[in-house]
Amino acid sequence: MYDPIFSKSFSKFERKRFGFCAFFISLIVALSICSTFKPRLHPLSIIGDAVNLQLSIDAIQDKLEFNNTSEISQPTVDNAALQVTTINAARDIVIVNHTSEISRPTVENAVNLSIVETVPNKLIVNNTMESFRPTAIENMKIEPICSILKPMADYCEIEGDVRIQANSSTVFFVKSGINVSAGNNSWHVQPYARKANLGAMQYVKNWTVTLVNNKDDIPVCTKNHSFPAILFSVGGYTGNHFHDFSDLVIPVYSTSLRFKKDVYFLTTDTKQWWVSKFRGLFNELSRHEIIDIDKEKEVHCYTKVIVGLKSHKELIINPSKSRNNELSMHNFRQFLRQTYSLERAKAIELKKGEKKRPRLMMISRKRTRFVTNDAEITQLARKMGFEVIVDEADHSTNLSRFAQIVNSCDVLMGIHGAGLTNMVFLPDNAVLIQIIPLGGIDGFARTDFGEPSDGMNLKYLEYKIKVKESSLSKQYPLDHPVIKDPRSVHIKGWAVLRKTYLDQQNVTIDLHRFRGTLAKAMKILHD
Repeated sequence: MYDPIFSKSFSKFERKRFGFCAFFISLIVALSICSTFKPRLHPLSIIGDAVNLQLSIDAIQDKLEFNNTSEISQPTVDNAALQVTTINAARDIVIVNHTSEISRPTVENAVNLSIVETVPNKLIVNNTMESFRPTAIENMKIEPICSILKPMADYCEIEGDVRIQANSSTVFFVKSGINVSAGNNSWHVQPYARKANLGAMQYVKNWTVTLVNNKDDIPVCTKNHSFPAILFSVGGYTGNHFHDFSDLVIPVYSTSLRFKKDVYFLTTDTKQWWVSKFRGLFNELSRHEIIDIDKEKEVHCYTKVIVGLKSHKELIINPSKSRNNELSMHNFRQFLRQTYSLERAKAIELKKGEKKRPRLMMISRKRTRFVTNDAEITQLARKMGFEVIVDEADHSTNLSRFAQIVNSCDVLMGIHGAGLTNMVFLPDNAVLIQIIPLGGIDGFARTDFGEPSDGMNLKYLEYKIKVKESSLSKQYPLDHPVIKDPRSVHIKGWAVLRKTYLDQQNVTIDLHRFRGTLAKAMKILHD
């Protein structure tokens, strides 16, 4: 009612001018509303997004696996959103280029997203190796090159620029483009396969394996080698026949076989007499001279070095832990036959009515744990149809000759001790008889010789000494804990156990009881 009156109070020109003003005011209001609700693109926000994207890709090393292809898998593309993009928003221009493939972040091959140029009103983000390298060095997680959690031995396998400096007992792994302050760049290793035994490890030198930058102060190579090297200790319990094979010979075989003789053996804590004793074996595993690394003044350089030896269990090789199951005790024993020219692959097969006499070797002991009535045992075995020989190997024994004697036998017999290690030379289907002393050491005895016999394709028998057969029954009352409660001795530690049951005990075997064990051995050879 009042609008027409108010309108007529102005001239036609004034009404037209009011209309134009209202139009412009409405336009300004509309633009203000659009500006308020439109996402604002500011250079700083783009920088933040780029940096966050870079850090997120650094963090995926433990989260995602990338396919090393020219294209990125869909889940990664959705999150990374790396596309050629041009955004025009008022004064801000952003150009993002994606020119290289994304793969698993490492020192050599990292996803590099860095700001390489920033100018007023324009931001350029490029995917380039060079621009990212400082950030990669700072944030890279260094993967351990040594495995120090194995129960039997520490083991390092290093490939690249490897330098060995003997006078500092250090193995340098030289790597470009890394920041050693990131941690996990140094490992202390005793390269001997009995790490849990402090008694053995006190005779083993400690080596340091360290990861260094090529710009650091590092020794210069003075002697370069074309083939890999294996560094191991000849300390520990070497000289004990059991430990010679369990801690060294079998682990060296397991570690070096894949190199097909093109490998250097670097020995530390070297005992020349020991190396000479087993030189025949080493010559079959390497065509190169053994290097006593402790005496070297040169800085020896290799493209691949192994520090330590692979070891599975006492006198056992686990085929499932080797490449293509190429490692086994069966193959190791074939290797021994080839090395020492052992003629027999299988034990005698007795048939009914045959007069063949299977050969039995009795391992003799002179100092501790010896059989006081070994002459009677020998006579009994001969009466039962065995050909018997009695022998014992020591440090001066020619190993090749002794191996051939053992290989000629069908039965190996002896009291628990290092001499039974010669079972490795027996032919397949031969019989091992272990005489187990008093003292609750059945578990140790079976671990050392009973369990390994299966992998060697041998038949295992054991004869357990009773109280009346042990010399301990004459040293202690029958109700003494040494006789009645061996566990109470065990808890006092290995030193007490060994002294009581291994060093101070001899046995006198009950001939009547033992006849049954010999009869079982003969039956096995017939079967």
